Amino acid sequence: GGSVKTGRMPEREKTRHCKQEEEQQKEEEREGLIEFYSSYQELFQFFCSNTTIHGAIRLVCSKKNKMKTAFWSVLFFLTFGLMYWQFGILYREYFNYPVNLNLNLNSDRLTFPAVTLCTLNPYRYSAIRKKLDELDQITHQTLLDLYGYNMSLAPSDWSMLSTQKRSSRSLFHHVQRHPLRRQKRDNLVNLPENSPSVDKNDWKIGFVLCSENNKDCFHQAYSSGVDAVREWYSFHYINILAQMPDAKALDESDFENFIYSCRFNEATCDKANYTHFHHPLYGNCYTFNDNSSSLWTSSLPGINNGLSLVVRTEQNDFIPLLSTVTGARVMVHDQNEPAFMDDGGFNVRPGIETSISMRKEMTLRLGGSYSDCTEDGSDVPVQNLYSSRYTEQVCIRSCFQLNMVERCGCAYYFYPLPIGAEYCDYTKHIAWGYCYYKLLAEFKADVLGCFHKCRKPCKMTEYQLSAGYSHWPSAVSEDWVFYVLSQQNKYNITSKRNGIAKVNIFFEEWNYKTNGESPAFTVVTLLSQLGNQWSLWFGSSVLSVMELAELTLDFIAITFILASRWFRSRQQLSPLGPAPDGHNNTAFQDEAPGLGTPHRFTVEAVVTMLPSYNSLEPHQPSRDGEVGHE
Repeated sequence: GGSVKTGRMPEREKTRHCKQEEEQQKEEEREGLIEFYSSYQELFQFFCSNTTIHGAIRLVCSKKNKMKTAFWSVLFFLTFGLMYWQFGILYREYFNYPVNLNLNLNSDRLTFPAVTLCTLNPYRYSAIRKKLDELDQITHQTLLDLYGYNMSLAPSDWSMLSTQKRSSRSLFHHVQRHPLRRQKRDNLVNLPENSPSVDKNDWKIGFVLCSENNKDCFHQAYSSGVDAVREWYSFHYINILAQMPDAKALDESDFENFIYSCRFNEATCDKANYTHFHHPLYGNCYTFNDNSSSLWTSSLPGINNGLSLVVRTEQNDFIPLLSTVTGARVMVHDQNEPAFMDDGGFNVRPGIETSISMRKEMTLRLGGSYSDCTEDGSDVPVQNLYSSRYTEQVCIRSCFQLNMVERCGCAYYFYPLPIGAEYCDYTKHIAWGYCYYKLLAEFKADVLGCFHKCRKPCKMTEYQLSAGYSHWPSAVSEDWVFYVLSQQNKYNITSKRNGIAKVNIFFEEWNYKTNGESPAFTVVTLLSQLGNQWSLWFGSSVLSVMELAELTLDFIAITFILASRWFRSRQQLSPLGPAPDGHNNTAFQDEAPGLGTPHRFTVEAVVTMLPSYNSLEPHQPSRDGEVGHE
């Protein structure tokens, strides 16, 4: 019994000793709170073995086969390159700020737009009537010299012709400075009074505008003699108007003599529904529904629920050399916007009923990085000279006028007058015409940069118009219609067919279209597209991205640790170390460390070299038995 007991005690001690060694080994191998890899190889081997990115495990599993390792390495990094190439395309598309066009169809009661109607007959102001008569006499003589045409004049004009020599020669002097001439090819020729007829294909009509010192001249030529005469007459007409500073403020309108009937929504219009202004070329103009305090609203679509006007189109005591069109000019525009009759207006024919149907259309643009539109024009480097809200045409005209004042020293009469400036007049500014036409050529070629400076508004309202025509009044009703007009409006009938016209303006339907913009590539869209590309090339998720982030941080940490170790080793090998004959106990301390100092690498070597506990099982009983028997 004693032998058995003595035989079992060593076995228990060995078992306890092995358990202690295993616990000590586990304690040494237990990870700390923050622990890094000892090398880059260990880091990448762990990452490739445990990451969820597809294909990375092949770099570890096939490491014994160099060909496979090389193949998968090339394939892996090639896939990474293609994925980031797609990322670059997505980022480039995102920072181009594309937009989607959204078309919405709305239905609601609509506010009626502003309507401007002009007589197409520039009016002879009483204050400048004498100068206009003198200009007509000079033009009469010019037409007689150029074309042999004897223009019929009114009796007052004949009396003016007889007293022309006694009148002031200031206008005649300036007209002679800018005469109307015939131009053959590239040479300007002054024709004698009794000039023989020439081939019209070889000649052009124009006039010369020279600088103040006559060193440089600008040739303004036209292939049409009618255009040349009208432009030449208009140039001198503007100078006459500019000599009257308050000409634009003169109120010589005759609403009742031009507009015989005005009805909206089958109710009669009154003076509170329109405003008046005078246009140098289109005559007296009347704008309806421009009062923002009481705007018209269409109760129903259709011709009976809009604006209906009966207007006089017969010319009387106007300027035939400036206006060659009979009828009226109408334009539909939004409130608080000036009526640019040259751009959006169209003519109404005499003796015709013109029915204009409207469709409202709104455009909403995205500002900021998506387009260069402006909200209110405050960020546009052009001063708004109009007393209205910002529009692109307002900005362009203001830009030209400001350049005109800067370059020519005066303002063009057709546009608003800047503060501190005065209108161009060749009695004060001798060479303003030369400066104006040179500047106009630069403006059209965008040398002034007005078309680049003036941006489109982000919110814009337009009206799409379509017109229908019919004879009015009809042949069977014209007698009583003209009779009633003559009794009610004291209309002296001289030309029934060309004397009046009717205009109907109405909404075709209540539906109006809104063209809007929305971002085509938002941050959410970008992340979604990036995720699609990531899943396509690696079949991974957001957590895989976090694994890459962890790999990057570990790589930086290991680099910092290795760099710090290298720096400390360099300091130990520096010349400031201990002297050769000094006492250096470092080696001794390393060989005989203290009791509290662990030997990690020594223990790992022993554990690695010792056989496993199971391998000792077959040999141990035989030894114990021998000891027990002894």
